[in-house]
Amino acid sequence: MQELWPYVFIAVAGWLATDFWRWLGVLAGNRLREDSEAFYWVRSVATALVMAVTAKLVVFPTGALEASPLWMRLGAAGLGFAAFLVSGQRVAVGVGVSLVLLAAGLFAIGQWRPAPPLGRVAITKPGGSSRHWRPARPDLPFCRNAASAGCFRAGE
Repeated sequence: MQELWPYVFIAVAGWLATDFWRWLGVLAGNRLREDSEAFYWVRSVATALVMAVTAKLVVFPTGALEASPLWMRLGAAGLGFAAFLVSGQRVAVGVGVSLVLLAAGLFAIGQWRPAPPLGRVAITKPGGSSRHWRPARPDLPFCRNAASAGCFRAGE
């Protein structure tokens, strides 16, 4: 039980830190009129936060998108936004167009890589021509690339 207390502490502290503000938002939100200046400000801040996270994901991606060129990510996002506007501001259309364009672009430049089967890790030979699968082993290093600063072995 002693090894679980940090997780319990994190869960309780995280709940207390966020739940108070959620309830305060519910109480304050019920008292706001939709045409008030405060409501416009809250909506503007929320929209700005969503756009900032989206821009961060496009400009500084992690994971599979990290290998894609910036021009491709920006082009897919821009054309997806244009499709969003043309379609009458339907979010699904904008996201779908961006996704299809990015996937097609990655396929066209040869960087499309299928995900490994569950519980397996991909091995690419030098030159990147063929891929093999091997069972995941926790004793091997976990690195995004050879120059990654966050390389570690399981258990360290």
